[in-house]
Formats: sequence, C-alpha cells, structure tokens
Amino acid sequence: MGSVPFLTSDTLPYSIRVLFESSVRNCDGFLVKETDAMNILDWKTKQNYVEVPFCPARVVLQDFTGIPAMVDFAAMREAVRNAGGDPVKVNPACPTDLTVDHSLQIDFILKNQEMEFGRNRERLQFFKWSSKVFENVSIIPPETGMAHQVNLEYLSRVVFDDVKDFLHPDSVVGTDSHTTMVNGLGILGWGVGGIETEAVMLGMPLTLTLPEVVGCELTGTVSPFATSIDIVLSITKHLRQADVAGKFVEFFGSGVSQLSIADRTTIANMCPEYGAILSFFPVDNVTLKHLKHAGFDKAKLEVTEAYLKAVKLFRDYESSSREPEYSQVVQVSLSSIIPYVSGPKRSQDRVAVNNMKSDFQACLNEKSGVKGFQIAAEKQNDVVPVQYEGNEYKLSHGCVVIAAVISCTNNCNPSVMLAAGLLAKKAVEAGLMVKPYIRTSLSPGSGMVTHYLSSSGVLPYLSKLGFEVVGYGCSTCVGNMAPLPEAIRNAIKQGDIIACGVLSGTKNFEGRLCDCVRANYLASPPLVVAYAIAGTVRIDFDMEPLGTGFNGKNIYLRDIWPTRQELHTVEEECVISSMFKELKEKMEKGNKRWNLLEAPESTLFPWDLKSTYIRCPSFFDKLVSTVDLSTRLYALSSLTDFFQFGFYSRLTPREFNSYGARRGNDAVMTRGTFANIKLLNKFIGKPAPKTVHFPSGQTLDVFEAAELYQKEGIPVIILAGKKYGLGSSRDWAAKGPFLLGVKAVLAESYEKVHRSQLIGIGIAPLQFRPGENPSTLGLTGREQFSILFPPDLSPRMTLDVKQALPVLSCVLKSFITPLSLCRD
Repeated sequence: MGSVPFLTSDTLPYSIRVLFESSVRNCDGFLVKETDAMNILDWKTKQNYVEVPFCPARVVLQDFTGIPAMVDFAAMREAVRNAGGDPVKVNPACPTDLTVDHSLQIDFILKNQEMEFGRNRERLQFFKWSSKVFENVSIIPPETGMAHQVNLEYLSRVVFDDVKDFLHPDSVVGTDSHTTMVNGLGILGWGVGGIETEAVMLGMPLTLTLPEVVGCELTGTVSPFATSIDIVLSITKHLRQADVAGKFVEFFGSGVSQLSIADRTTIANMCPEYGAILSFFPVDNVTLKHLKHAGFDKAKLEVTEAYLKAVKLFRDYESSSREPEYSQVVQVSLSSIIPYVSGPKRSQDRVAVNNMKSDFQACLNEKSGVKGFQIAAEKQNDVVPVQYEGNEYKLSHGCVVIAAVISCTNNCNPSVMLAAGLLAKKAVEAGLMVKPYIRTSLSPGSGMVTHYLSSSGVLPYLSKLGFEVVGYGCSTCVGNMAPLPEAIRNAIKQGDIIACGVLSGTKNFEGRLCDCVRANYLASPPLVVAYAIAGTVRIDFDMEPLGTGFNGKNIYLRDIWPTRQELHTVEEECVISSMFKELKEKMEKGNKRWNLLEAPESTLFPWDLKSTYIRCPSFFDKLVSTVDLSTRLYALSSLTDFFQFGFYSRLTPREFNSYGARRGNDAVMTRGTFANIKLLNKFIGKPAPKTVHFPSGQTLDVFEAAELYQKEGIPVIILAGKKYGLGSSRDWAAKGPFLLGVKAVLAESYEKVHRSQLIGIGIAPLQFRPGENPSTLGLTGREQFSILFPPDLSPRMTLDVKQALPVLSCVLKSFITPLSLCRD
C-alpha cells in the first residue's frame, strides 16, 4: 500500500509535518504551489511571516452551522440548472460529516423525542434529502451524540485509506469550537467559520499564517493522589499564563506517556480556555493501544503504525531521536500537580489535600465569615458521644456526616469515577468500612456510568461502603438528600460541632446540604470515599491511617489508592471498549424515527415557500462582476466597540424554536443581522435596532433602511469601532450584511475569524490607521463616501476613502485606511 513519499527535517514539529505532507500531496501548481511546501519545510525561519494553504482531509459540521452550508449547496444546484448546466455535478469535493446534535430545545419537559422530531421535521427532511443526493456527505442522525464526541469516537480515522493503495494522515476542520478535541488522538484539527468551511467543502484550501508552535514539555511523575481533572486544569492554567493565543501547542517529554487518551483529548478540548489554535499530541503507543480498544482491527492498526513511522509522524518515546525545535518551550512538572479540595463554604476557596488538616484548624480559629467558624480554643477538641444502632460513636469538629459521590460536570470523567470504585474495592478487601451514621450516596449521572462501574466489577464494593445508586439526577448538592439520623443531628447541635459534608458536586455553601452541617467540601470522587472511610477531614493522609484493617493493621490512603496504570487499564478495557461498541451498534442500527422519516429524492430540493426553516437563498440572484464604490456610498450604521450581532423573531409562541434552527432561511437571518434590541447605533443615540435612511431622513429598522437603499441602487458601508464582530464567527454574521447590500466595513479592528468571513463573502474589511477612528477624523457617518479600489489588490495595501458633505460635490476630507485581505 502506497503513501506520499516526502523527506522532512527531524527537527520540524509534528503538527507542522502534517501541514507539510498535505502541501506535498495536494500540490497542483495553482491552489497549492511548490513554494508553499518549501515555506512550510523552512518553518523555523518563515513562521509568522508567510501564509500557507492547508487542505484538510475532511469536514465536520454540527446542524446549526451545517444547515446553511447544505442549503447553499442546494441553491448552487438551482443556479447551475438555471445556467444550463448539470446540477448533479454539484457536490462537496471534501468528505463532509454533519451531526444533528444542536436541535434539542429545552423549553418544556420533553416527554419523548417524538415531539422534538416533529418540531424539527422540515430541517430533518432536508438533511435526509442531502444525505441521499449529495456525494461525499454523511448525516449522523439525532440522538447519536454531540458533534465533537462523535467525531472523536466514530468519525476519526487517524490514517485515511479511502483510496485503494493510498494512505495519508487524517485531518479535519469543523464548525464547532470543540473540534480541537481530536488533536488528542494525533489528528490535526480546529474550528473555523462557516464560510471558510464551505470553501473547504468546495475543494479550496484554508489559508493560514504559518504559526508559531509552542512545545509543552511534560516532565516528572504524576502524584499518586492527583486525578485526571487535577492534571487537565493545572496544564490549562500553565498554558493560559504562557500566552499561547493564536499558536499551535505540541506536547512532548517523558510525562506525555502517563496521560491517557481521555486526558489528552480533554486538554486539547480546553484550547478555547487558553487561546491556542490547537494542542497536538502526536500518535504514540498509548494512542495505538486506545485504537485497539476502540475497535480498530489488527490489520488496520499495523498499517497505521507502519505508515506513521514511515513518514515520521509517529512519536516513539523509547527511541533516542532528537526532539523537534519549537518557537518556545513551556515546561510543566507533573510532580508539582497536587490534588485539591474546595471549601469549607465556597467553591473558589481551594485547599491542597496535604494541607487539609491544618487549614481546617485555621478555619476553627478564624472569625466567622467566608472561611472561619470562630470556635473558642478550649472547645476545639470537644468530643460528643452518641448512640446509634446499638453502638457508641464520638463526634468532634471535622467529623464527616455526609459523603456523596456525584458524576457531575468535571467529575463525569470515567477515570475519576473508576478511581472511586477501585479505591472502594481495595478498602473493602483490606477490611475498612464506613461508619453507618454517615449519609453516603452514589449519583452516577447516567446509565452509562452505572454500566461501566458494574462491568469493571467495582459497583458492589461501593455498595458495601454504603455508596448505593440513588438515581440519575441532581441530588445532594442541591439539598435533595435524606435527613441525617435524629441522634446525629441532636449531637451536632447540642455540642455545637462543626460537622462536614464531602461531595463531588458543584455547590458547597454553608447549610446547602443540611442546616446542621456547616462545613462542606468539594472533592474528587475517590477523595469523597477516602474521607468517608476516615470519618473526618482533620487527617493528614501521609502520616495518619484511614483506619484499622484485618488483623489490626493500620491502612493508609497510599495503600488503597489506585495507580494510574490500573486506572488506564480498566478504563480502556471496561469503559472505552463498551462505549465504542455501543456507539457503533447505534450507528449500524440507525435511529428508528430517522429511518422512518420520509424525504424527497429529487436532484433539486423542492422548496416550500411557506417554510420558516428552509428557503433558497438569493446569493446567486445577486452575482455581479464588479461594484462601483467610487461614488455615493452611505453608512448603514455607525457602531460602537465590540459590536455583536443580534436576532429576529416574528412567530407565534407555538412556532418557537431555537433561533439557530432557522439558519437555513435567509429571510429570517437577514432580518436578524442587526435586529439586536441592544444595538447601539450612533445615528440613533439609544439602544434600538434602528438607523437613519439619509436620502429621506426617515428613522427605520436597519433591515427596512437597507431594503430601501437597495431599491435605490445605493451601496452601503458600516462604520465601527474596535473588535467589530466579536464573537460572531458564524457565517450569517457575514452573509446577512452582504444580502443587506453592505460592500465594506470601516473599523478600528476586527474579530479575526469574522474578518475572514467578510472576505469570504465579498465584503471589504477596511481598517483605520493606528490611532484613528471616526471620532478622531471628525466623521459623523452622515457623509457620503467613496472608496477607490485599484485594479490589483494585495494584502495590507492602503486605499483612499473619501467623504463629502451631502450638499457638496467637492471632496472635503480624505483619509487612508489599510485593507486587510488576509488573516494576521
């Protein structure tokens, strides 16, 4: 089986090698040139200075951003037919997977999914039609999973072998910010805007500035008590402090092999938190082991490993090969990562577990407040005896009376729930138990958690310690728990004892769990079990035993804490295999309602003119070769800094759905572009989706004014401040202004992704010179403008933009503004 032969420097970062392989494979002398490949190969000196094309192997869409893309393809078929061509030839050139995962609208208690299918029927029928008539399009039906999760668990190939006897690396761009998750599998991928995605679907390469690559070196050994969540959050914190915004991050070092695939994909998924484009983990032996459990057969695994090694994309930590050179290196010592709990009254008050005993003592001494309980020194060692179920127990400050293992938010990570189960197993086998008066509970969060706790054999041991499954919903941390035994409550109140609750939830303020439990700590699931066994938070786990086991032997936490290797083995064998098997069975069987859903099979989509969801857009009705902007342009709006786009709805409550569900209707989206009720247009002077139509002097809705300008044949521009389009990476933030007749935007600066969207749709993003803006230039926005475009445009060139008073024909003032035609 063949592959693209290429030579690459051993010092090139692995992520850059993927870009290089793509440029060599796709080099056609037109879209991708030989000079592009050589620039990538010379990454060390060319980073940040040149733009290079990248052709991803595939595209992933979620349905909110996917529906306008597929509607555009359907409209292209109409346009080709109208021009006398063959509409059957209109198909995505790049393999595209669309996951219907954003449709669920939680506005009432949904008794079954049938109602949701009914509300979204038009959209779902359009998706099913798309899957039937377009080549290179695969639709993942509702109820399968979230886009990034399905991408990771089902769609990822690692190595593409779709063409006979030809291999190449998997890579992906998607319209979901969580696309970066796949970098944990050694698949280069990141999120882009809708218009860029459509360009890739049409066979165009992405253009990006050759990025800096920050090497994140992981060294040392993970603390035995540190969980996956501790590791992920600590690495995220380091990268945020290292200023990796707009850069690639690539992991290397002896510590990488200690991270499971779940750890790696979670770190990669956190890219938006620290601003990196992506965080890349090259394929290694840990990856191959995961792929085996994920369902890759032996032959595919062997081919994958052989290919990646042949093209130097496999990282072997056992070899003595030289490490790549990076733009900068950030070092993170895994040994420095220690476990924390939060409390005793607020989630933001973190306490290192090894300081827990001394910190609680400080809380007893401290004045009453956010941490303190102000217990007199002579009362801090008080002990209150209590009879319970025929036995006498002693309660003291710091005693644990509530212990709840909850699979909630971060703690839904399988590794931490399994850690709790394995710790329980070892504790029971060592002869340790939990005191019967402690209110223990286990809330798994979903049936899948119960399934893997059961299949791994740890659920019975949790039960023996009192952690019985109580259900699948919010429980202890919202106060939904059974009351403490009356004897225990009375003892706590009579002795004024600072009793404690420990839970792996999200809420821990005073009195939240029970009115007599004043100290509450948030902890990882295994620590919840550990504190329940100890019966107190006033314990130094390093120096003091949890309790006495069989034969009177002292048992320490280190004796029963599961190793990371044990966790990885159980996770891969009991969780990963089960999850992937279930997902593949679901994909093979399909969704019953989806399978029964009827959809047209015609070459052209039969548009319903009454639909508020799907409409043939008018882009192809407005195609012109040139637009004269040299005379008589008006400003449609003059916007403030950090402008974001709004929404529009003119429907009865019965027709309500999420706004994103109507992205396939250009009329709704165009009206919604500037319909934010908080829109601050300087022409109006107060928040309102209004503007002034200057030829008539009327104050109108922005949409109505734009329509009037277009009827009069007058192009319009937008004046704006800093970060125009902030947070507006969606395609309609550019498509809407285009359909409203906007030809250019004059702003102080742009949100990066939005600027590229404007370029993609054909709106010129003009930027004032540094230090200049409409105010410094004395512009009110009520002037007439003209923009002088030369025949040959180039990135960052300067243009003359002139403005004149409406009543004068002479030029009053001119100013220069650089035109950005590419990403910084």
